[in-house]
Formats: sequence, structure tokens, C-alpha cells
Amino acid sequence: MKKLFFCFLFATQIAFAQDNTGYKLPPKEIQDMLLAKPTPAVRFDNKGEWMLLTETSMYPSVEELAKPELKIAGLRINPANYAPSRQNYVTNIYLKNIKTGKEHKITGLPSPLSASSFSWSPNDKKIAFLQVTRDRVDLYVIELATMKAQKVNKTALNVVYGDYSWFDENSLLYRTALKPTSAAPTKPLLPAGPATQEVAGKASPRPTYQDMIKTPHDEQLFEFYATTQLVRNVGGVETKIGKPAIYANIQISPDRKYLMVRTLEKPFSYLVPASGFPSVIVVTDIAGKVIKTVAKLPSSETAPSGNDNVQNVPRSFEWRDDEPATLVWCEPLDGGLIKTDVEYHDAVYAQAAPFTEKPRELFKTKMRYRGTTWGTAALAIVDEGLRGKQITQMNRYSSITGDLEALITRNTTNAYANPGSPVTSLNSYGRSVLVTIDNGNKILLNNTTGSSPKGDLPFLLSYDVHTKKADTLWRCPEGSFEMVTKVVDPNRLTLVTRRESEKDMPNYWLKDLKARIADRPLTQFASPYPQLDEVSKQKIKYKRADGVDLTGDLYLPKGYDPKRDGPLPVIMWAYPAEYNSASDAAQIRGSEHRFTLLSWGTPVYYVTQGYAVLNNAEMPIVATDKDRKPNDNFIDQLKMNAEAAVNILKEMGVGDPDRIAVGGHSYGAFMTANLLAHTNLFKAGIARSGAYNRTLTPFGFQNEDRTYWQDPKLYNDMSPFMHADKIKTPLLLLHGDADNNTGTYPIQSERMFNAIKGHGGTAKYVSLPYESHGYAGRENVLHTLAEQFEWLEKFVKNTGKETEKKPKAF
Repeated sequence: MKKLFFCFLFATQIAFAQDNTGYKLPPKEIQDMLLAKPTPAVRFDNKGEWMLLTETSMYPSVEELAKPELKIAGLRINPANYAPSRQNYVTNIYLKNIKTGKEHKITGLPSPLSASSFSWSPNDKKIAFLQVTRDRVDLYVIELATMKAQKVNKTALNVVYGDYSWFDENSLLYRTALKPTSAAPTKPLLPAGPATQEVAGKASPRPTYQDMIKTPHDEQLFEFYATTQLVRNVGGVETKIGKPAIYANIQISPDRKYLMVRTLEKPFSYLVPASGFPSVIVVTDIAGKVIKTVAKLPSSETAPSGNDNVQNVPRSFEWRDDEPATLVWCEPLDGGLIKTDVEYHDAVYAQAAPFTEKPRELFKTKMRYRGTTWGTAALAIVDEGLRGKQITQMNRYSSITGDLEALITRNTTNAYANPGSPVTSLNSYGRSVLVTIDNGNKILLNNTTGSSPKGDLPFLLSYDVHTKKADTLWRCPEGSFEMVTKVVDPNRLTLVTRRESEKDMPNYWLKDLKARIADRPLTQFASPYPQLDEVSKQKIKYKRADGVDLTGDLYLPKGYDPKRDGPLPVIMWAYPAEYNSASDAAQIRGSEHRFTLLSWGTPVYYVTQGYAVLNNAEMPIVATDKDRKPNDNFIDQLKMNAEAAVNILKEMGVGDPDRIAVGGHSYGAFMTANLLAHTNLFKAGIARSGAYNRTLTPFGFQNEDRTYWQDPKLYNDMSPFMHADKIKTPLLLLHGDADNNTGTYPIQSERMFNAIKGHGGTAKYVSLPYESHGYAGRENVLHTLAEQFEWLEKFVKNTGKETEKKPKAF
């Protein structure tokens, strides 16, 4: 099958390697790194006794992506098997015992294996997974006692809107297909009529969602593929629960006597995805009989825009994890509008089985309620915050006294003050609840990042919820990177950690902090990238003109010496971030001691081709005073960030200031086009899957919650499309022709290219067939890396300018 790509070039073509399909290939070193076999993913059981290791297929062919796909209601559906399309599947699995270190092969696996959605049973004696084939989805269970896998379902599963869950140790709950896919509604040659939408005075300030329902036929298809029968499987015997419906969410009560079910109802929206369709939430018994109707929720079409605004309806429905069957939910006290002048903005309510008594108020929050980690009647952790003000707060809640007390309040962007997340374990109901020590007075907080002035140093804390005192139980030593992935025994402080360095592949280790015995390796994965051996990596620190501290990850080629070899051509890669605080923006993020794992989108590949690579170059956009928002001077700050990065590379003698390219993906592409429009710092730009005309995202973008009509000047000033006449630096635009990300329609790149073309600029536009916002097809990814390399070679490295010292070839 011949694959097609669309590209437009207003420059002289240069010869480049191609495969026999017309796709370009990057240099062999880059091909080998991209296609290197990935190391297995590791999943631990709840008791910390077993590791499940899974090997995954990477980069399917574009021919695979080209298979029929339905794009409706914000979903992407494989019409042949009732499953989501565009998935990577596990192709091999095996188990390893943590105590003995012995690996166990599993028999009875389907061949070829194309598995997903692995889940341990509540007692850790079984593992369930889905086997997804061309025309159906099946459910398998592995018995650890026999190390044998067996298919347990009789009816094919429908996993379009969710897969399965363990009901108890011996039974599973899942959705099944009602009809063969061949019975799907066919599209009539003569439509039933025009597709019509109408509004009558109700505002609907929704984002620019993609893959929406567009026609009555789309409605029929969505109903056909999303309608399922709920089934409970006990020992291979399937029992229907309730009637067929569009089951959006199913939650089993901790005592396993009830189900909380959310079903979607008509009319289906043409403006919002299925998650925003009208719905009904009910509680049923395990046979599906409705016990109580909890809520009838309207379409989210009329939800207010703006950060922290919500619909004036109940939300965040869940079962309380530490009680047998208690419903919990939240309701706004401000009509859903955060600017309403009230002391409390949300209230959280509860209602216990048999759901006949009036709901009782548990507590109220002064910010938006974000969720609860339940523990015991005496202790739960409640989170609240405000996205617009970048504030988050962790509270202690007692059901006994009803008290809600603030423990830690911080800026969400203040990474140094982040205490981590509460550690949980399974209770007698098999639900994740708080781990406590010291007679229930302390919780454990695990921070797997551990930002600090010395770089990322993950840590594990004990935190006294009464005195608010934190004690560090363990912290990653300086000069390395290691994080806690599992607390096996909170009293003995037995931990599983993931350790890595610049040169050492991430591997898992067993620690016993109290016994103080030597750490024991659980895995011994080797680096899949010998091409990066002896490539240097360092976290560089520098300041921009207004004093804000910045950092970036600098990669230099093997054997490179700046004094001997002179400055190199550079590719700088970045993504802007908004901050309300300059001090938060100046914090150091990342660690130079992490192993470099390569994804398709990283620019690090090019360090093997003689380039200096400045990855993760920080581009903070900061609110300069309390009355201004970060984007009020977006362009000026963007320029300061870029100038500071160029200057530090020049001062270090590693980067030739006349041979620097800038690039980014999504919002980073938006940044790139703006830098080319408003500065002369760069010789070329690479912009992937970006949005360049902000009038096409008129109800907000990224963290900007002002609408176009509230501030048209802001939208126009920030849109590089409006300044395309100034872009004379060569710009490479790439975009997946099936991009489903909010706001980044392919037309954004098409129109940006046409605008540059119309003003005599130098540009190239590559439209990648069947690709979404992130690229997946093997040929497309290789072609992307080749196009980027060709662009860098032509417009950056080989510009014709002679430097004082000509860099050697690496």
C-alpha cells in the first residue's frame, strides 16, 4: 500500500534517504535508537510479592493507522471490534517473584498476544487482562497458583466506553456487545435531511472540541457502538445486570451490595464530547434493580467558561472507601461562578445505604473541592484549590468531629513546597485508603519528583496531621535520581524504588530502611541506546534580563571539546508555562542525573549528528504584578527567555549564535512561530501540531481563560498568524491530518503555511496521514525525524557561514 504525505517547499530540494514507499528516513543512528526494543514495563501487586513485566509493541505501521475508524462524540472507535482505535498492545508478559527473584512463564496466553488493561484481583492471586483482536475483545484471567491464563468470557466485550473491573476475588464486571458489528447503521446515500443546530438564548462557551457528532447518522452510530449490556462473570458464568444502556461509569460499593451507575441519555450534543452528554446517576442492587435515582445531569454545553467555574449541578460522585456503602458528592455554593462573593464555594455531602435519609453535609471548602483520600472515621485528606490563582490546599478531615483543618497551602507552581501525595494501601473492602503510622497520627507522603534548589531529589515523608510536622524518612542522595514506587511495609519501611543515572537505565530495587541491609536489585535492564554512550548531559542555569532564573538540559556530542572544536550548531526545544509568581518560575526543575529515555518527539536524537541540543529550555510566562495576568506581556517574556538561552550557549562557547534553531510541539509550536515573528535570534524553526490563530480558540486556550471578545487585542497580539508577514526565517510545519487535540485543528498549520507563502517567506508544510496530536505510525515518525534533520542540515548547520574554528564531524 502506497502511503502519501503532503509537503510544500519553497526552497531547493536536497537529496535524502527514502524507503520504497516514498517516506524519508533519518540517519541510521537515529533509526536504530527510535526502533530499539523498549524495556519491559513493571507492575507490582498490592502486597509487594510479585512483579508483572510486560513488553509492548511500538510504532505500528501507517497501514495499521489507516484502518477504518469512527470519530464521533470525542471518541475514536474501531468499528470492527467495539474497542478504541489507535492502541499499543502488550505482546509478551511474564511474572517475577520479588522474594526469590525467579521468573515464571505464563502458559495459555493467546497467540499472537495483543493485550491491554492489566489488573490484579483484590487478593493478588489473579491478574485479568483484555485480548484485543481484529474483530472482538476477550477477557483473560491468569491464576498465579498455576501460572496459566484462560479466557473467561463467552460474549464479546464492548470496551468503547470503559473496560472491566474486579467485583470480588472470583468475579468480574464488564460491558458486552449487543450485536455483531456488521449490524451497524449504514450511511444512506440520501441524508435524512440537513444537519441542523439551533440555540435560543442559552450561552455555550465551550472549547473547540474535535471529533464531535455532526449528523443524525453520527448519532445513530454513537448509540449503536456505545450501548452495552452490563454483565457479571462468576467462574465463567455470565449474568446480565439491568438493561442495555450507554454505561458511562460503573462503581461498585465497598461492601459489594450496590452499584452506582451513570448512563448517558439523549439528546446527544454536537458541541461537547460524550462525557458532557445529559446523564442519569442511579444506585442499583447487584441485579440491576434501581434503588435510588441520585441525580439527573444536563448537558455540559451551558457550563460557564473561565478557570474554576463549574456547572451549577452536583459533581464528583463516588463511594466513600472506608464505609460499606456511602455515597459522596459535591455541590457548588456559588452558583458555579468562582467570582461570587461567598465564604465557601463548595459543599460535600454524604448519604449512606439504604439511601432513605436526607443527605448530610460533611464539610465545606473555601476553594474548589478536588477530592478526598479516605482513611478512617477519624482521618481523611481533602484537597481543594483554584486553577486561576494557582493555589492548592491539603486539609485534614474528621468524620467524628466534622472538623476540616488546613494542613498545607501552597502555589501549585511552587514545586519546592510540594510535600508529595498520600501513600495508600488496600483496606478490608479492597479499597485504597490512607496509610497511617504512629497510632494513626501520621501519614506518609511520597514525592516522586522532589524538586529542590539542587535539582530533583525525590523523598518520602512522615507527616503528623496534628502538629503539622514533617520528618524525612528517606531522600534520594545528591548526584543520582531515585524515587519510591511502592511502600511494601510502612512500619518496617520496606520500599521498592526506581533508580537511574545519566548512564544507567532505570531499574527497580528493594530497600529496607529500618533493617539497613543492602539494597537488592529487582531488575537489570540495560540501555537500549549505545549510540548515546559518552554523550554529555548537564543541567545549565542562567538568568533572563529581568533576573528570573532559568534552566535547560544541554546535550553535547561524544568526544566534543569546545576549546578544540569550536561552537556547534544548536537545536533548542521548549514549551512555555504560565506562573503567577516569579520566584516559582525561577525554581529548578528536572535532574541532570536522569537517564535519557527517547520518545519519538525528542530532539535529543540530533546530538548524534553533531548538534548541541538544549532540551526543556525553560520559557516561563510570569504575571509581573498582582493586577496582571501572565499573558499580558507574553511576547516580551518569550523574547527574554530566548535571548537568555542564546546568550548562555554563546558564553559557554558550545553554541554558535548564528546557527541556532528553535522548535516545539503543540504550545511549543505556537511559541516557535512567535519567536520567528518577533525576533531574529534563530536560523530556522520547527513547529509541530500547533495552533497559530487564537481567534479559532475564542473561549480560551492553555491557561488563558479570557475570551476573544473580552480581550481581542490579546488574542491578536499572541497569534503568530497575525504576524506571518514578519516571518522570514525558514519554518518547518508538521501536523497530523487527524489531530484530535482541542484547538490544534490541522487547518491551523495549513493556514499558517499559506500566510507565510503569501508573504514570500520560506516554509515547508508536512501533513502526516492518519496521525493524531502525537505521532504513532512508524513511517510517519521516521519521516518526521528525517524532515527535521534535513531542515537543520540545510538552514542551520550548512548555512555557508565560516566560524573561527570549524567544528569537527562527530
